[in-house]
Amino acid sequence: MPNAKVLSAKQAIVAELTEKVQKATAGVLVDYKGITVEEDTVLRRECRENGVDYSVVKNTMLRFAFNNVGYGELDGLLNGTTSLALSEDVVAPARIMSNCAKKMEGKFEIKGGFMDGKVVDLATIQSLAAIPALPILQAQVLGTMLAPITGLAVVLKQIAEKGGEAAPAAEAAVEAPAAEESAPAAE
Repeated sequence: MPNAKVLSAKQAIVAELTEKVQKATAGVLVDYKGITVEEDTVLRRECRENGVDYSVVKNTMLRFAFNNVGYGELDGLLNGTTSLALSEDVVAPARIMSNCAKKMEGKFEIKGGFMDGKVVDLATIQSLAAIPALPILQAQVLGTMLAPITGLAVVLKQIAEKGGEAAPAAEAAVEAPAAEESAPAAE
C-alpha cells in the first residue's frame, strides 16, 4: 500500500486529468511507441499551434479519470504506451493525430477516442480527420457566397466601361429575332 503522500499526489493527478477530460469536447488515444524525440517535438508544436492538449499519461491514471467521467468503454485500449490529445475543437485532435499516424506508419497508431460525451471508434476518428480545418472551411463558405456577387460586379464593370452600351453579342441576339419577324412581312 503506497504511503499517504504518494496516494494524495496520484489522486490529485487523477482529479486534474478528470477535469481536463470533462472540459474537452474531443479526445484521441494514441500508441506512440517508437517515435523519436524530434518527431515528438514536431507533433507537440503542431498540437500547441492548434489548441490541442497533448500529453503522455499513465494508463492507470487515465483509467481512473475515464471511469470518473463515464468513458469506461475505453479501458480496453489502455495498454502499452498511451498518449492523449484533448481539445475543445472536435476535428483538431483527430486531424493532427491521423496526419501524424500517416507520416510515422507503424510507430504511431490511433487507438480510439471520444467526442461530445460518447466513445468513438477508429473509423469515426478517421472520418473526422478528413474534415478540413475551421479556417479553411470558413474560407470555402465565404468564397462560395462571394462568387455570385463577384460575377455581378465584373459584368457591371464591363457595362460601365462601354458607357452603358450593350455588348455586340447581345445586340446581335436582339437584332436576329427582329430580322426574322420582318422577313415574313416582306413576302
